[in-house]
Amino acid sequence: MRIIERDAKFQLEKPSAVAIGKFDGIHRGHHSLLGHVLEQKEKGLQAVVFTFDPSPAALFSGTSLPELTTKREKRALFGEMGIDVLIEFPLSFETAATEPEAFIEKVLAGQMKTAYIAAGEDLSFGKMGKGDAALLRNMAKEFGYQTQIIKKVCLDGVEISSSYVREVIKKGDMEKAERLIGEAYSVSGIVAHGKKLGRTLGMPTVNLLPEKEKLLPPYGVYFSEVSVGERIYKGITNIGCKPTVNDEKQAGVETYLYDFAQDIYGREITVRLLSFHRPEKKFESVEVLKRQMASDIAMGRYYVHRK
Repeated sequence: MRIIERDAKFQLEKPSAVAIGKFDGIHRGHHSLLGHVLEQKEKGLQAVVFTFDPSPAALFSGTSLPELTTKREKRALFGEMGIDVLIEFPLSFETAATEPEAFIEKVLAGQMKTAYIAAGEDLSFGKMGKGDAALLRNMAKEFGYQTQIIKKVCLDGVEISSSYVREVIKKGDMEKAERLIGEAYSVSGIVAHGKKLGRTLGMPTVNLLPEKEKLLPPYGVYFSEVSVGERIYKGITNIGCKPTVNDEKQAGVETYLYDFAQDIYGREITVRLLSFHRPEKKFESVEVLKRQMASDIAMGRYYVHRK
């Protein structure tokens, strides 16, 4: 997949099928929209995702919310889906002031050679967000592209949106999050050296420090599964600061993997959080913590066999 970043003057050479959006969380609604774009590859179009960096919300507020899907994770997901080109358009106060008609003419028709565009019903773009799906439709004939407006995907009568997914993650309802996203909520990163407390307790773990912009669910213990290369292992994951053994404030993601004894320091892994088990707490001693960890691991085995 070709990635275009920090370049407002990029130029694509081939006709494109385009999806525009923030794509935070890449939930079932996003998959529906992206599916329409990917279908156009059969007609000879390249599949293109157009998103903004930073997001409009971050630009105008001056702060950024924790992300359901980080830039690194998005790149990996789009590549796995079969997207040909990802455009991370540099958003500034100047580029954000582009009139929506000019955006269609210059960027969509000119720079991206758009032949097909899939858009959500609530799409907004251009100066003050005045551009919408209706404008895309109205200007389609003039600039020679086809417009497909994609209806919202609903779950239990509620529209799936990134904000809805965010609310569910913050509550620690990982089963519902999986239904909204289409797969378990995950955290990716490089395995780092920890303090090796788990090893001294006879329960070795793998540790990763999530990207600082990643939204984490409530601190606690989760039943999980972990991708290591092409293999998937069941596990139990602690998210938090391990208050019993240190006073560090940075949250980590520490996972005990069942039936696993490899050295994977420095490798990238993906931890999928399947179900919340218990909240994080400070124990009166390491011995009490050890007994609780053994109980958690046993409960995790029961969960794995039950699924």
